[in-house]
Amino acid sequence: MYNTFCKIVKTFSKKYYLLPSLYGRSLGVGLLLGACLGIYAQNPIAQTCFSTDPAPMVSGDRLYVFTGHDEENADFFWMNDWRLFSTTDMVNWTDHGCPLSQCDFKWADDRAWAPQCIERNGKFYLYVPIHSKISGGMAIGVGVADKVEGPYRDALGKPLYEDGKWDHIDPTVWIDENNQAYIGWGNPRFYSAKLSEDMIHLASDVKCDSTIKRYVEGPWLHKQRTLTKEEIKKMGLTKKELAASAWGKYFLIYAGGGIPECIAYSEGPTAQGPWTYVGEVMPQTNDTKSFTNHSGIIEFKGHNYFFYHTGWLPKGGGFARSACVEEFEWQRDGRLPIMKPTQEGPKPIGKLNPFETVQGETMAFSQGIKSEWNKKQNRVWVSDIHNGDWIKLREVDFSKAPSTITVTAASALQGGQIEVHLDSIKGEKIATVDIAPTGGWEEWEDFSAPISKIQGTRDVFFLFKGLKGCKLFNLDKWFVKE
Repeated sequence: MYNTFCKIVKTFSKKYYLLPSLYGRSLGVGLLLGACLGIYAQNPIAQTCFSTDPAPMVSGDRLYVFTGHDEENADFFWMNDWRLFSTTDMVNWTDHGCPLSQCDFKWADDRAWAPQCIERNGKFYLYVPIHSKISGGMAIGVGVADKVEGPYRDALGKPLYEDGKWDHIDPTVWIDENNQAYIGWGNPRFYSAKLSEDMIHLASDVKCDSTIKRYVEGPWLHKQRTLTKEEIKKMGLTKKELAASAWGKYFLIYAGGGIPECIAYSEGPTAQGPWTYVGEVMPQTNDTKSFTNHSGIIEFKGHNYFFYHTGWLPKGGGFARSACVEEFEWQRDGRLPIMKPTQEGPKPIGKLNPFETVQGETMAFSQGIKSEWNKKQNRVWVSDIHNGDWIKLREVDFSKAPSTITVTAASALQGGQIEVHLDSIKGEKIATVDIAPTGGWEEWEDFSAPISKIQGTRDVFFLFKGLKGCKLFNLDKWFVKE
């Protein structure tokens, strides 16, 4: 089944998604579209790399999204590590680099596919599918960390589950109201089991369900909350309507319908079913420019969000996917509405404070840049900066009038400049920071410049300038001062 699936995917992607003529763009046109997209749009949430299979979770006052990572110029699912992004306002995202990679599992050698993370008893458990050297098939591994940002380590030194088959991909986890943890995974069948209290051992036999209508892969477990008596009264639900509703039920949301995939879901009374098909959540209209999809839903600060992936970035496609997000409202019966992919994404639910240190890798959108990190130093920074590249930040709160801006940067060569503009890369220029050579790409120094005394909430663009064609400098962090 797996080999057949791979052949279908390769044929489909080459035929429909990877031909530049069908995108209507060359690389140059793609970069131009990227510039236009970044000024007016919010999706995809990350542009420094391809970020697949988004798995959201909330910890503290931040929403985190673990993703896979498609390598550039791939003709299949070339994936070797996992990435992590977070936000407090749903528009500015911080890149946390790579919390875990396939080389951290000595028993694994390839195919670091869709992850999901969950917190329990003060630790964080990251469940991942990865190719096993032991069995020669796909296996479920688990990493553990003391902080959500990691770094994660192999919790067992062996797979949590494997049997030599290729079915074992895309794990999803859930802890119910009785503190019982469940894990599910699988393509083309859905496997599920209970997890032990320590979260790194199975506490039951594995159940295999091949009866779920339209199920393909990418499962996401979710328990819909039970309404209070006051909510039932306020909504005016009758006993008959409540009995027929999905309030209090489990949802299994998944990629369905074959190739190309839609997002569909079923509901049931327990985390292991039995499952009754409900319908599509995100129909496949080819708007995503990706023949696969993978979803996750989460509540954050009183808002509901639906994550998925697209091939919307320049050079994107079926093997070059990027995480996106939409806000939604539950329907009266507790079920999901139909979602449509948009480039606008959700509205902001907070502001960015420039008078505190802002990591350079925090941004609403960008063009041309990448990120790098040093795990030993627990440091992530913006790299691959060239003339004309830019970073956009949204909802920057100048509650006080600033006088100076200070950035921390490093350059092994000639350096360059950062022009700070309002509202667009051609908007009012309020500062120019000169970056001098520091002697190395990780030799960090602070550089300051006066900034116009503006007030209010504005979008801010960092436009990078310097000699054409060469890397200019790396950017670590910045702040403004009264």
